[in-house]
Amino acid sequence: MTYKVLSLKWRPQSFEDVIGQNHVSKTLINSIKLNRIGQGYIFTGPRGVGKTTTARILAMALNSGDSPSVDFDPNSTIAKEIAEGRSLDVVEIDGASNRGIEEIRNLREQIKFAPMESKFKIIIIDEVHMLTNQAFNALLRTLEEPPPHGKFIFATTDIHKVPATIISRCQRFDFNRISVNDISNRINFILKEENIKITNESIYLISRKADGSMRDALSILEQVISYCGDEISNKKVSESLGVIANELLFSFTNAIRKKNHQEMIDVLNVLSTTGVSANQILVNLKNHLRNILYAGISD
Repeated sequence: MTYKVLSLKWRPQSFEDVIGQNHVSKTLINSIKLNRIGQGYIFTGPRGVGKTTTARILAMALNSGDSPSVDFDPNSTIAKEIAEGRSLDVVEIDGASNRGIEEIRNLREQIKFAPMESKFKIIIIDEVHMLTNQAFNALLRTLEEPPPHGKFIFATTDIHKVPATIISRCQRFDFNRISVNDISNRINFILKEENIKITNESIYLISRKADGSMRDALSILEQVISYCGDEISNKKVSESLGVIANELLFSFTNAIRKKNHQEMIDVLNVLSTTGVSANQILVNLKNHLRNILYAGISD
């Protein structure tokens, strides 16, 4: 059987599985329950926070049953077709490689036809900001007054590149960077399911390195598992990620506290041989000093 990377294997298949975007999930769930479904949605935010995944889940909720429902079965035939990009009624394209006016004209023609086996014909355009101005203009009229069965879902990392005329015709949802705590909890859950043992400190290092992206976190976790094998230790995780060990950071601050010049020189020599960039060293030191300040604050 073909191996599936963690970011694909554990991709959310329901609104409850989407991490760190409760404000988006709750609004979409309520709109479906109240039957207040818009004709266009635009999801914006950093990379790897669940924009395209949420678009697919919304498409599943709209099309997986006889009527829109948040309690759809993710294992149903239609839901699986949508998740795998095989559904005839859910067209998913990449705005970077389908950015011209001809592609948009084709989409306008497609959405005119009634869906074959579902309730809605749904167009998902990822990285929609890559479309040309002419393509955006060709989309305006159809987006404002689509046929009753037509829905548009856009995703973008650069909302400022999308014309205001497009944004004003959609319901806009801003996705946030995911907190270290939420990423850590998700990684901990996945590792338990995968039967892989790892320390909490290693999980924290991976979560912090991901910089708010769940997809990045799972890619980094995949890299760590490949590097460490069966034995995942804090030292090996630090080596694989190019992260400075906490012991070295404490040696740095101890040298400052004691005003020990020789110890400081020794620490700087070790830092210079780690292969970590100067910018990353400064980021690690900044986070370390911030944690020390937080630790000194009493309740």
